[in-house]
Amino acid sequence: MSKNPDKYIPAFGVDRLAPLYDLIMPAVMRESTIKPHLVEQMGIKKGHRVLDLGCGTATLTILIKKAQPEAEVTGLDIDPKILEIARSKVARKGLSITLDQGLASELPYNDNSFDRVVSSLVFHHLTRENKVLAFKEIFRVIRPGGELHVADFGKPHNTLMYLISLFVRHFEETSDNINGLLPEMFRMAGFGDIEETARYMTINCTLSL
Repeated sequence: MSKNPDKYIPAFGVDRLAPLYDLIMPAVMRESTIKPHLVEQMGIKKGHRVLDLGCGTATLTILIKKAQPEAEVTGLDIDPKILEIARSKVARKGLSITLDQGLASELPYNDNSFDRVVSSLVFHHLTRENKVLAFKEIFRVIRPGGELHVADFGKPHNTLMYLISLFVRHFEETSDNINGLLPEMFRMAGFGDIEETARYMTINCTLSL
């Protein structure tokens, strides 16, 4: 993903693989374990406005709405093909979810719009410049007392994950995540009370919440 809306990294880096996203991700990134944990720790309440940033095919977005049907849930993604899949899934479930196309670095929302912002496996796609812009934008749209919840590549937490990271860090923009820089980048954007709540081993990274 970049600041230019005409240039972005599609799912798996290739447009034609987008239809396979929901088949591959559960096995590769342990979605059935990690995403419910992420939703639970968000503590979503009735009337909350929630943004799923980089919602992809809306797997997490749908989990959020099911967990708290009386929350107002919005998903945002830059990839139009992925959003087509997301809209079909939401329609089949009969859920009221807003799905928007847009950039993490230029969020199309007013200041103080959301009680919760959540992002799963998005930030390792962004350049450092766009990470900084995205974190500032997220801080702008979160209401006072609101929270950001993230699941993404993190600092390796054992020898196996470290060895895997030596290979993975050369792909996309994972080095900031793998070097453990995200917490400080959150602080620089204005966030406080930053806590790593869980770590998971996956086949290609330590995934941190």
